[in-house]
Amino acid sequence: MTLRQKQSKFAAMTVSLFSHILQCGYEFTYGDAARIDKKGHKENSKHYIRLAIDINLFLNGTFLTKTEDHEKFGIFWESIGGIWGGRFKHPDGNHYEL
Repeated sequence: MTLRQKQSKFAAMTVSLFSHILQCGYEFTYGDAARIDKKGHKENSKHYIRLAIDINLFLNGTFLTKTEDHEKFGIFWESIGGIWGGRFKHPDGNHYEL
């Protein structure tokens, strides 16, 4: 699969994730969806090749910052083939990648 094909797959997967978040009564905004300047992330970050997104999650207007706040969405993301940052050695709960 080419990078462009992976990017298209990732974009389609995020639509499913976003729909799931909204159906569960949460709101979200984008964090880093793509970083082309190679700043702010680890050297081999998937953000640099548009295969990762950070999501700012809200419930009843409250910004949810803990990895645990994202867990049910991380489990959903994994179920559709993604990698969730909540499982990293240093958990990054708002990170979703392909």
